[in-house]
Amino acid sequence: MAKLKIVKVGDDTLRKVCRPVDTITPRILTLLDDMVQTMRAANGVGLAAPQVGVLRRIVVVEVEPGEVYELINPKIIAFSGEQEGAEGCLSVPGQWGLVKRPMHVTVRAMNRHGQIVDYTGSELLARCFCHEIDHLDGKLYIDRAERMLTEDEIEADD
Repeated sequence: MAKLKIVKVGDDTLRKVCRPVDTITPRILTLLDDMVQTMRAANGVGLAAPQVGVLRRIVVVEVEPGEVYELINPKIIAFSGEQEGAEGCLSVPGQWGLVKRPMHVTVRAMNRHGQIVDYTGSELLARCFCHEIDHLDGKLYIDRAERMLTEDEIEADD
């Protein structure tokens, strides 16, 4: 496994639509493993392939330690409710914005074994699914933020 370089805002890669994965290859499996290692090393809870310079529809999410979601070609198939909260991104370091997202989300994706699986998440997990899938379509949370938060507001939430 290797720690990958995280692409930062301003890099055109983050604004491109990613291609679907047709076949699970050893290279895709290595990318999944490397993305998890990279996400953990950066203290993140999610990472999308374009954030490491790869324009493929792949994301990893880990909001609870040891519970990793590897999503290949993910699609949101259901959502309900609403939540509003602070959101940040490994590709937009040191900044946070106030973003509205669904409270509950169901995602359909392929796993590393090529099986189609559905995952339903609420609260932070739902937020992460939405945030990371947005990356696959060239969207960043700063595009959705109602407003960016100040350092004082961020520290008040801690």
